[in-house]
Amino acid sequence: MIKKDFPKVHYYDQDFVDIYNRSWAWIQDNWFKGDSENRLKNSFFNHKENTSVDLFETCMSTFFLVYYNMKYPVAPMLDNFYLLQEENGAIRSNYSVETSEPVFTEGNPEGASPPLLAWVEYNLYHKVGQKKRIKEIMPHLERYYTWLDETFKDQDSGLYEVPLEATKMTNSPRSKMKFAVDFNSQQALNSLYMSALGDILNDKELSFKYKKQYFSLKTRINTLMWNQDDNLYYDLDEDLEQVQVKTAASFWPLLAEIPNEARAEGLIENLKDPDSFGTDNPFPSLAVSEPDFDKKGNGFCGSVYPFLTFMIIKGLEKYGRYDFARECSIRHMYYILDTFHPDGNKKGTLWEAYSPISEGPAIWKDENQENKQLFLTYAALSTITLMIENIVGLYISLPRKTVDWIVPTLELMGIEDLSLKRNMITILSNKSGRGWEIRLESEKLYYFTIDILGEKKKTLPIPSGKCSMLIDKL
Repeated sequence: MIKKDFPKVHYYDQDFVDIYNRSWAWIQDNWFKGDSENRLKNSFFNHKENTSVDLFETCMSTFFLVYYNMKYPVAPMLDNFYLLQEENGAIRSNYSVETSEPVFTEGNPEGASPPLLAWVEYNLYHKVGQKKRIKEIMPHLERYYTWLDETFKDQDSGLYEVPLEATKMTNSPRSKMKFAVDFNSQQALNSLYMSALGDILNDKELSFKYKKQYFSLKTRINTLMWNQDDNLYYDLDEDLEQVQVKTAASFWPLLAEIPNEARAEGLIENLKDPDSFGTDNPFPSLAVSEPDFDKKGNGFCGSVYPFLTFMIIKGLEKYGRYDFARECSIRHMYYILDTFHPDGNKKGTLWEAYSPISEGPAIWKDENQENKQLFLTYAALSTITLMIENIVGLYISLPRKTVDWIVPTLELMGIEDLSLKRNMITILSNKSGRGWEIRLESEKLYYFTIDILGEKKKTLPIPSGKCSMLIDKL
């Protein structure tokens, strides 16, 4: 019998486990039933105070909801947006919860949003394993891609032009920007994963079409946006000159696999530099050295937004920097824990954004803006996804029947009742008199790779039932 519960994490620091468990409890208060009367037919995850559903927020929330897909099915939530797609392929940034009509703003008249659907569907495929779904949604993704091309692509430069609001970094000091480094890298990421989805479908033509688009955009970003002196990618102005403002947007190219190894190293140096992005709480939305940097945060003038930290950590993985990714995840988590376990009689909570230098939530200068409490859409990326994937270190692929455990050192940690579709697995490490031991439990066969960074790496078939292995004997 499959238990309908979220996977339990084990970790030697109980505070990390508490915040993980509490996040799941809070999530149920932000899960809403669909309305058969309007076009938001399927249940969806949303911040309680939101009057619209946001495509970007929905995309980000899938990265933790997939771990409890039985209770919070991700696919129907994404289908809401495909059902709302217009004939020309447009999927807008926001739709009213009440009427399901698109919501436009002066700052984003076309309702553009970071194009992340292909990346999200690829992740969903590996966590839930439905190949049939990719075949069904591919026409939606293709039409969406065409709309992005026809609406935002500048024919002369081959780059995409969107307003600042479309990048989600609303008050970032990027006023001279015409071609955004983040949006262009996101469209490269979109092309990369469209090609990967084509590979899953064994559609060579489709895969090649988007791979070609990817390389074309990658070349433009590398040629025009890279700054050798600063080791960063920058926005471009209307004359295709670099706008040299150091923002966290500069790191989207890592996730889209755009830099070569040397350039990636340069970007990572910036992430380690305390005068750049190497703050105690990783990573600030604006570099410390920028004149507009605000140590209290002030929106995208320095605040640590978990969605940006998540993006950077996933980018570090692409270049094999698992050690640094884990170290940053743990440091970031301690800052989140600070407001979860506040001093005095205050109630613990999670925030939309955190202070980059000191403990506590980020503070806006503009009194009309608020740092939302219990903004799980971003915060749970840290307390759930980074917890499973980077702090405990588990990477799952259902279609490949693989679980990779990538850790720099063995500690008391693991996961219990992780659902691989119809297979519940448990992986726990502990120290016995015979040394470090990993206990495994599974209902079906899968392939387990233990990768103790720099020491040993081994892949083993794990049969159904219970077994254990001694690390020293591997």
